[in-house]
Amino acid sequence: MVKTITITEEAYNKLAWNKDKGESFSEMINRSFANKEDMSKLIGAWKEVNDTLIEEMKNGVERRRKTAGRERMKEVLRSFD
Repeated sequence: MVKTITITEEAYNKLAWNKDKGESFSEMINRSFANKEDMSKLIGAWKEVNDTLIEEMKNGVERRRKTAGRERMKEVLRSFD
């Protein structure tokens, strides 16, 4: 099922900036919210730390670093306006 939503241009630009090349907006939104769900699964999991969990955590940190880098670049580009 497909739904149509209305968002501001500012919100659209934020979504577009965070979307990877070749990725749909739906895929980007699902990826973004999946990260939050993954983090909630980690709560209380420290007793069962294993290589898979450590790898998931590393991947989450890397995704957040990329997002932070995009935001910083966006700020720099705005300074030229």
